[in-house]
Amino acid sequence: MATCTRTVWKVVAGCQRQLLRGGVPAYTGVSQTAPRDLPVRSFAAVKPWKKEKKEDPEKEKKVKRVIDDKDRHKPFGKTAWAPVDDVYVLRHYPRKTYDAADAIDMLKNFQMLDFTPPTQSLYIDLRLDMKLEKKKKVDAFVSTVNLPHPLKTKMNTVLVFTEDANQAKVALENGAAFAGGVELIQPILDDTISADFYVAVPDILMKLSPLKNKLRKKFPKSKRGSVGIRIPKMLELFKRGHEYMVESDCYIRTQIATLDMPKEHILANLQAILTDVCSHRPANMGPFIERAIIASHTSEALWFRSEDFLPKPAEKEEGEEE
Repeated sequence: MATCTRTVWKVVAGCQRQLLRGGVPAYTGVSQTAPRDLPVRSFAAVKPWKKEKKEDPEKEKKVKRVIDDKDRHKPFGKTAWAPVDDVYVLRHYPRKTYDAADAIDMLKNFQMLDFTPPTQSLYIDLRLDMKLEKKKKVDAFVSTVNLPHPLKTKMNTVLVFTEDANQAKVALENGAAFAGGVELIQPILDDTISADFYVAVPDILMKLSPLKNKLRKKFPKSKRGSVGIRIPKMLELFKRGHEYMVESDCYIRTQIATLDMPKEHILANLQAILTDVCSHRPANMGPFIERAIIASHTSEALWFRSEDFLPKPAEKEEGEEE
């Protein structure tokens, strides 16, 4: 009996050794004294695969889609080119753009039909394309232009800063309200002296820094034409000059005439302002004025074509080369 038992234990021990060589875990009931020849892994662990990030391609520039409706029987997204009935929904038809002369005639007729004052002001509302190359923009500007037919009967008061006695004398002779040097700074700060416009010669400009917070936009600047050595020319501009400015980043809203003025005078003033506006942006950048509206104080707004008033230097140069 003892011999059979020993034989059984030998068989069990042999099976245990075979199981350990195969990498299978041994039973807990078997003696752990038997040698364990576990396999040794001779290769590196596989690196987990990660999805490589693709390089971001250049962002495509969003190009505004321009739809050419010239050869279509009706404009894109509209009912027709023009309404047939007198009463219609405005959004179903394209907005009509008038010639400037026709728009002025219509505004004059509106005034007669509505019995509104004939001396009411006439305004324009321009939206500008302020973009330049390489994501740059045109800075908001303030400009003064001499209108062919001035709106004001009273001249603006102009103060000239200069330390030269001869220049001060010339300024006073050409209509300056005040002329002098640094001695005028304190009276201006005390509100003893004031003017509609302030001009200066370049030599004294650095000494006027105490007035920057006081005058703000009226402080003399070369960009506005209020700094220079030609005092009579500056006085001629600012005494009867019409000032306008860019508001809300890209809009110009300014008066150009009164409704009782002759149509030729209104058109001349309109052309002077539009030409001065477009001078603040390079001509090779394309049209500066995106939208132009004209209206009186009591009438509806009329869209008009501003490009009819502007010169076209590119076409002229091509014609000259040919």
